[in-house]
Amino acid sequence: MKELAGRLAAVDPDAGAAVAVIAYFDRLAETRAGLEALVRGAAVLAGCPARLVDEERRVRLRVEPDGRRKDSGGAPDPGWPCAPLVPGGPPALWLERAGSEGPSVVDAVILERASAAVRSVLDRTRGRAPASPVDDPALVETVLDAGAPLSARLHAARRLGLDTGGPSVRVRAVAVADGPPRIVADGQPVPSAGRAGVGPAVAVADLPRSWAAARNALRFASDGRTQEPGPAVVHADELGGVALLAGLVVPGAEPAPDVRAVEAAAADAPWMLRTLHAIASTASLRAAAAEVSVHHSTLQDRLTHAEHLLGWSVRTPQGRFRLQLALTMRQLMRNQ
Repeated sequence: MKELAGRLAAVDPDAGAAVAVIAYFDRLAETRAGLEALVRGAAVLAGCPARLVDEERRVRLRVEPDGRRKDSGGAPDPGWPCAPLVPGGPPALWLERAGSEGPSVVDAVILERASAAVRSVLDRTRGRAPASPVDDPALVETVLDAGAPLSARLHAARRLGLDTGGPSVRVRAVAVADGPPRIVADGQPVPSAGRAGVGPAVAVADLPRSWAAARNALRFASDGRTQEPGPAVVHADELGGVALLAGLVVPGAEPAPDVRAVEAAAADAPWMLRTLHAIASTASLRAAAAEVSVHHSTLQDRLTHAEHLLGWSVRTPQGRFRLQLALTMRQLMRNQ
């Protein structure tokens, strides 16, 4: 294998490095290396910190690229290259490499081989993780149903492997645009590749309340397209009083004048909505320019044109607030 890696490296450095990674993790697996050794290998090979988080089996560890273990309680960055421990499961192994468009060939091989080895160790030493709630939608629906008796909801929760007795246990309901409802532990990444609303952290018995808030939050989520800029995952407990707008924008309601103004402006130029969203969601005009990758002077020209179409200035606090409301109401109308 070492000779093969050397030959491939002479022709294709990435291919040679990938073969070397495979050989490295094969050796660790043969020697029955533990979790820390596997995560350390991933960090050293990738040249950046590696992190393993398995909430169900309460495993958390992080290793620096120099091999030192240095755990962190912060949430992983969703932009880091990552891999699940089981197909279709939530991310569990991360390489803390920021600013990339996606994992390189070598990073992808590191994640694939390391996660497979980690799964093998966890299954051998701690038993297989309980089935994810998403594996049994009927039980999940029972747990989230406010009309179901509490005893039935708690029974379903226990069958899902949820702790119904621990006073400190907190879970969240997740509403996914194109998928079944989910339940995640507080602090666990949301397993969603599209629009999702996340309810507040509650005790298992209060999950119907979290579910109602999650469905409300989903209406504020965007798919990130040019005609629908904005965050794809929205947490209900971060909306604050803005959540009340969902009750005002109901099916069949007439669009507010400011929403009609935004729609008219959006039809004028393909860059309009992304620019307006950047203005409404960043701290300064320079930050907005960076968000849409244009020069500051170009943004100024765009704003002048946008303000002419909208009928109000978006450079004042009042104007920005008015724009935020209009964009939010527009989003709610698109997600009835």
